Amino acid sequence: MKTHGKSQMAKRLSRRLFLKETLLTAAAASAGPSRVLAAADRAGQSKSPNERLSVAVLGVRSRGGDHAKAFNSRDDCFLSYICDADSPIGERVAGRFESKPRFVQDMRRIFDDKSVDIVSIATPNHWHSLAAIWAMQAGKDVYVEKPLSHNISEGRRMVQAARKYNRICQGGTQYRSSGSNHAAAQYIREGKLGQIKLAHVCTYRSRSSIGPAGQYGPPPSVDYNLWSGPAPMELPIRRKSFHYDWHWFWDWGGGELANNSVHPVDAMRMVVDLKGLGRGVLSYGGRVGLDDCAETPSVQVTIHDFGPMTVVQEVRNLKTTRPKRGSTLIVGTEGYLSGGSSGTSHYDPDGKLVQKLSGPNEDHFDNFIKAVRSRKREDLNAEVEQGHISTAVVNVANISQRLGEPASPRQIQRALEALKVNENVAETFQEIREHLADNGVDIEKTPLTLGPWLTIDSDNERFIDSPAANTMLTRDYRKPFVVPAANEI
Repeated sequence: MKTHGKSQMAKRLSRRLFLKETLLTAAAASAGPSRVLAAADRAGQSKSPNERLSVAVLGVRSRGGDHAKAFNSRDDCFLSYICDADSPIGERVAGRFESKPRFVQDMRRIFDDKSVDIVSIATPNHWHSLAAIWAMQAGKDVYVEKPLSHNISEGRRMVQAARKYNRICQGGTQYRSSGSNHAAAQYIREGKLGQIKLAHVCTYRSRSSIGPAGQYGPPPSVDYNLWSGPAPMELPIRRKSFHYDWHWFWDWGGGELANNSVHPVDAMRMVVDLKGLGRGVLSYGGRVGLDDCAETPSVQVTIHDFGPMTVVQEVRNLKTTRPKRGSTLIVGTEGYLSGGSSGTSHYDPDGKLVQKLSGPNEDHFDNFIKAVRSRKREDLNAEVEQGHISTAVVNVANISQRLGEPASPRQIQRALEALKVNENVAETFQEIREHLADNGVDIEKTPLTLGPWLTIDSDNERFIDSPAANTMLTRDYRKPFVVPAANEI
């Protein structure tokens, strides 16, 4: 009987893995680029100079350049400022536009200018919340890139600032402007997927080694004090590439969870109408297979307990043939929803296609400007509080990861089996072991880190009986770049 039971379990596991791989692969094939920038009808835009909105863009080396182009393309906006801590980069971007925006290195000069209506933020992550709070305190409306915060406390301060100063604040989680995601949300509201049991979000994006630790200085063109802002001014700098590779260090970034997983997490929350931070979280993973000086995991799996529903975040930065970034599998009693940024489909429990869901995309910047005009935050697709909560879901995962200790595969397996959550979490660990073995990583010899199970007081955005985790809800800010306390907003 025991052997027969194991055989039946193996068959069920094989079938589930087959369904998951098939459905997520389909989702990846249908997913478009990470930026939902659909063509929009802008006939209603005012061309009157008196009604044009003055826009300042902070941080333009990468995504901020897209912000500048988007606002510059509008008849009802004009670029007034470009801000970047790296002078040549900022000056070069400012020189591209006929509006001749002023270039400044210090964003505080922009906040002092009362003629600026909008501040659009695409700085490194550690600046997002403070820049947004300062801008809203100065009377500006704000568009801020994902992740909205570097820690949970400052994210909540952003929400408080938006409420106190009656500002419009849109998060850069543009999957919320995808028509297929809105269609999926309506589909679930109508009960067509039954009771939701599991949401599994996958972000698979191959990354290269950033090299060994060295002793470097900041580029001479960078005002390192302004670049660092609220974060430490590390000297010497360990990473060879100053720009972008800050993503893989805890002082400035949050790894791939904060960089990209926040997109499907946010879309998933919208689709299933998920509230709060859940009841508990556990993360395991590690910086394996890349042999470099970075701190954040190259593979990471996080389990979130949301009561009847389990949420799994899975990140892979090593080579994989499985689906790419932004794929989501939602499992209900009536089948599966499998989707990406530009397409979602319902499959029955046997994996047979039931219906493809679609709808019109909305330009995320258009949506923001519409709300700026109406002064109604409910017009926003990605209002700051939703962006804050989605980012906090990522942040609680990283807190468990950072508090973890090296663990054997057996220890990880036992910890997962002890959780009262969806059986998918044990299956995922087996897949991760296979994925790492395919990349030459033996976790018997190179152990992963197993984080603790952290119980969450979601209403108060704190952990229960974990002082170590609660200290990581905020950070020590470097003066004068200090996020104000709740009573100082």
